[in-house]
Amino acid sequence: NTSECEKYACCPLPTYLEDSGYVIEEDDNGGRPLRDVCFHLLKLYSDRSYELDQLLDPRSVTSDPLDFRLSWHLWEVLRALNYCHLSQQSWGVLNTSYAAQLESEGLWEWAVFVMLHEPDAQ
Repeated sequence: NTSECEKYACCPLPTYLEDSGYVIEEDDNGGRPLRDVCFHLLKLYSDRSYELDQLLDPRSVTSDPLDFRLSWHLWEVLRALNYCHLSQQSWGVLNTSYAAQLESEGLWEWAVFVMLHEPDAQ
């Protein structure tokens, strides 16, 4: 919350961007800045109502925006810790995206397991 001239550290970029020299100020999706998953976890620790969509965005971990492996597993851990303020739509997108990723790798049994976590039974 400091002004531009008072900043003393670089933004915490995801690890795949750290040594690239690339500086991201604003993201194309809704103007939210892209940050590292560890930064989001610290923000969630300090503010229990921190938005989970940013934390579970695959781009906070990997350069592949369609790689939902860590995001889905992280969401399951957060749910076990009673962080449940992710919208049902975002939860459904996370489940179906990871299931599709598993199915494309020939792991359809695991895709079924992931889909069993779907919040909307219909």
